[in-house]
Parts: sequence; C-alpha cells; structure tokens
Amino acid sequence: MTSYVSIPQYSNTIDQRYRLIAKKCKSCEIINFPPRQTCLECGSADFQNVKLSGRGRIYTFTIIGRGGAPTEFDDLQNMTGEYAVAIIELEEGPKVVAQLTDCHSNPNEIKIGMEVKAVIRRLYEQERIIRYGYKFKPIADG
Repeated sequence: MTSYVSIPQYSNTIDQRYRLIAKKCKSCEIINFPPRQTCLECGSADFQNVKLSGRGRIYTFTIIGRGGAPTEFDDLQNMTGEYAVAIIELEEGPKVVAQLTDCHSNPNEIKIGMEVKAVIRRLYEQERIIRYGYKFKPIADG
C-alpha cells in the first residue's frame, strides 16, 4: 500500500514541516501541533502562530524492519536497513511522530527519555520530487 501526498497538499504543510510552526490557542493556551482548525482542548478556532524549539524527548519508539514500511520508504531501507520511528514529546508539550536519524548504526542505543532535536532531512521521493521535513536526532551528551 502506498500513501500519497499531492504537491498542493504537501505545500500547505511547509510551515509545520520545515519551520515547526504550531498554533497556540488564545482561549486555553494549549499548543496544537500539527496545526488544526479547532483546538483539541477547548474547541476554539482562535489561534496565534508559535515557533516550536524542535527539542524534546523520546516518549516511545519502534524499529521498522525490512518490508515493514510504506513503499515510498523503500529507498531508505535499501540504504540503511531498519530504521527507527518515535513519538517525540516536545518541550512545549505536543507529541509528534517522526523518524529518528543519525542513529542507524546502532538502534539499540535508542532509549525512552533520550533527548532529541529536530533536523530537516530528506523524507522520500514522490512524483520525481524529493520531499523534505523534520526528523529527530539524538542530542550528544555534554
């Protein structure tokens, strides 16, 4: 099964994919990321844009083995073999799902609670266009 994201649909998410722009509810001050039409907490539609720090911690993760990913990630698996996907709890509170990067050589070193930061990387190629977005990499100790 292949997921498909059209060019206009992808372009509409550039602020969140490249700049980590979220929506902070003016009523309850909850940060909604990815941005939504209405607040998940109170239902308000009154928001202000906020830039997220891109820093967080691994809340949980899994390792995607060969044949376990959508077909647009075949090239990634051919180059790196298995790779990690995590739920990241951002400093500002929201949780996001993202690939981990810069830890392919030893996925056994990935730990829940590990500090990570967002980096812009190649996600996949579709319609002969390379799609970029955020991944998270471990923050080196000290």
